Amino acid sequence: MSPAVWTMDVFEKGNFVLLRLTLPLPPWPPTGRHDRYYDIDQILNTPGPRTDPAFLAGDGVKDFLRNQAKILVIGAGGLGCEILANLALTGFKDIHVIDMDTIDISNLNRQFLFRQKDVGQPKATVAAEFIMKRVPGCKVTPYFGKIQDKDDDYYMQFNLVICGLDSVEARRWMSATLVNLVDPENPESLKPLIDGGTEGFKGQARVILPTITSCYECSLDMLNKQTVFPICTIANTPRLPEHCIEWASVLEWPRVHGDKPKDTDDPEHIGWLYTVAAARAKEFNIEGVTWALTQGVVKNIIPAIASTNAIIAASCCNEAFKIATSSAAYLNNYFMLIGTDGVYSYTFEHEKREDCPVCGGESLDVSISSELTLEEFIDLLIERQDIQIKKPSLSTPTTQLYLQAPPQLEEATRPNLKKKVKELVAQNGEVTVTSTSLPFSLSLRLRFT
Repeated sequence: MSPAVWTMDVFEKGNFVLLRLTLPLPPWPPTGRHDRYYDIDQILNTPGPRTDPAFLAGDGVKDFLRNQAKILVIGAGGLGCEILANLALTGFKDIHVIDMDTIDISNLNRQFLFRQKDVGQPKATVAAEFIMKRVPGCKVTPYFGKIQDKDDDYYMQFNLVICGLDSVEARRWMSATLVNLVDPENPESLKPLIDGGTEGFKGQARVILPTITSCYECSLDMLNKQTVFPICTIANTPRLPEHCIEWASVLEWPRVHGDKPKDTDDPEHIGWLYTVAAARAKEFNIEGVTWALTQGVVKNIIPAIASTNAIIAASCCNEAFKIATSSAAYLNNYFMLIGTDGVYSYTFEHEKREDCPVCGGESLDVSISSELTLEEFIDLLIERQDIQIKKPSLSTPTTQLYLQAPPQLEEATRPNLKKKVKELVAQNGEVTVTSTSLPFSLSLRLRFT
């Protein structure tokens, strides 16, 4: 059979001169490129200038990547879908995925593993089936549920973990869990964590080596200020339009409607919250309550951009490949993308906090007014950017200051809320703060001013 050709002829047609090119084409696919992983093998076959000294080029590293490495992906949303596809096409063949959500029609514009027929189905299950159908030989094991459902033995089986989450609490839980897994006598207990996150045209990817580099908790102060407001403030002394909206949503809705669930996608429900919040704002001479703000506060809307997800997922999977194969130096340790005005990115090393409650081991010094009540102190803990704890319970080595649960202990410790903290805790006294949403306790050393 004659080789395929391009042809080139010159001829005129009306006022135009047309060209037709005739050239021999190379055979396709090119010699040696019948394998899906040809391009990746070029990296794994030969050491480069940035490869780790322990890098073993050749079949050994390829066998580990494709037959031994076990990787866990947390989240199968906009970021998780990209991560799963990238991992499968890179050569990872034993992937597990956890997600607690089901597919909504609004997901389909950016979560490309899902179709309209999948609406209502678990994201993890559908994503796993899609990947395995499109990438033969890749096994994806889904779990439809919470990361908190799994024990330490489950997480110990993986070589590394990638988070593609939209929840700060879930990230904190996962980071702290992997730190707690580390046993100095067992190197296999150190599970690298790659964390990716996006918000609109901004994104970040980071590599966390538990107990070695800074953990997720070390960088809480870098996050946007949370929109959770203390109950005491929204109930008694609202100062912002958001306080009025939260009051309508958290306190007034259950008081007026009882057990009727609030549907934040129902315009009638949003309208009721807006009307009640506006009346509350007028009572306290607060301006700024609008329909759009009401919707934003109660739904906690964060925009999602498909292109940002693609870039951050690529960065996360690039780091996973480098860690699994030692074929290049991995990120040390934070990559940030800003795409709001053009495209700008930079990397830096985020250092550990000595007073980090997860990986630092030292108590956090907190100075407070000697006139502060325990209730006001709890509000302060909720609002502080470097703590960000919801529904905290507090105790000293000898006394239970305030416990959120069970109801009997909450009722027994409730009178302490009106007392001044200095009446309950000595100068430089230690207070332990816990929350059911976090797998660690926070140790505070109080100083009164």
